[in-house]
Formats: sequence, structure tokens, C-alpha cells
Amino acid sequence: MIISIVVPAFNEERLLRASLAQITTAVKSFEKIGWGVELIVCDNNSTDRTAEIARAAGATVVFEPVNQIARARNSGAAAATGDWLVFVDADSHPSPELLADAAAEIQSGKCLAGGATIRLDEHLFIAGWITRLWNFTSRCLRLLAGSFIFCEAAAFRTVGGFSSELFVAEELDLSNRLKILAKKDGRKIVILHRHPLVTSARKMRLYTAREHLRFIFFAIFNKRRALCSREAAHLWYDGRR
Repeated sequence: MIISIVVPAFNEERLLRASLAQITTAVKSFEKIGWGVELIVCDNNSTDRTAEIARAAGATVVFEPVNQIARARNSGAAAATGDWLVFVDADSHPSPELLADAAAEIQSGKCLAGGATIRLDEHLFIAGWITRLWNFTSRCLRLLAGSFIFCEAAAFRTVGGFSSELFVAEELDLSNRLKILAKKDGRKIVILHRHPLVTSARKMRLYTAREHLRFIFFAIFNKRRALCSREAAHLWYDGRR
């Protein structure tokens, strides 16, 4: 069994080194059971030292010129040779215990794909409540958080990967297509929750509540434009780090 870890990264020189170090530690859970691991970082047209840091950490670096998270993940997956893909965001820290739980689901033969609940790396009151609401929704509806997704490579390619039309919520779109395939295949989508993924709360610090609310209301009344426009989804693409 080969596991491909895919990390999309746009101007992540501040956080990438620590994230890759944590991933390198966490994948020992796979190596302990005899699985091979490859680490792929997709440099999503960065203007900083992202690619240099990734290479120094031993990762294979691929380049995606179009600044879009869906394309970055797809380009990383296209270079992967693994039987299973694990997507981890560049500001996230999976634990060995989380990857051990993912390995157990893979070994069961009953799982097509999965994700995990999340925990922010800072204690922020409003963000904490939003996170708890997301975790509840994720587990009930089996929706995958983009910061951590594991998926059988063949299934990922069967459903066409992440939609290149979407600049945000691409993981929810993928979740729904994977759920349809899982139902046909007699397998399941799982949301791991015993060991939440630790991920950065930086968006809550870098953007005001007004900016977040503006996007939410815009998405409610103009969903397609909000999800399919880089300009509308500026909270993800304007480069604040």
C-alpha cells in the first residue's frame, strides 16, 4: 500500500515548515504497518519561498500556475502514485493518532473516503462556536473539511477530483459526489472524531467579522458567483498571511 500526502500551498513560507514536520512525524503511523508514503507539495503559483521550503523537507514539488485551491489539489493528486490520497492543508497539523484512525478505516475495506473534525490552534470565542457547529454538521451529513481528506485514489479519479469551477466549497461538492459513489459501491464516507485535526485560526484574525458576514450574505443571494469567482472569494485568495 502506498499513501500519497498532498499539500496545496500558496505563499505558505511562514507555516509550511512546521506543517511538513508534523506530517512527517504523523505518517509514521502508516510506516509502522508497512505502508509506503510519498509527500507532494503543490506550489500554487507562490511568490515566496514555499517551493524551497517544501524541497528542503523532502517533498516532491509540483507547480500549478492557476491560483485556485481545487486546481492545486488536483495537480498534486495527478502527480501522486499512491493507492490512497490524503489531502492536508499547509496550515494544518494531523496527529499520528488521526492517521492511525484513517489507516484502520482503510484497512477495514468498508471505507471509500473520509475526513475529520477540526480544532483551531487558538482559543477564539466566536470561531470556537462556528467550529463546533461545523463539526456537528460534518458528522451528521458526512461532509469533508478540505483541511483533511483521505480518499481512495481510484474513487477520486472516478468522480473527477475537485471541481475546477469552484474557488471555495470545492470540498463540499466533492463530498456529495463521493457519497453517491460510495452508495453505489457499497462502502461509506467516514468522519473521524477521536483525534481532531489541528488547523490554523488565522482567517479569524486576518479578516474582520464584517468581511466574513459580507461573504456569507453574498453567497446566500448569489451562490454561483460567490463560489465560482476568485474576486468574490477573496478571503481565500487575496494573499493575507
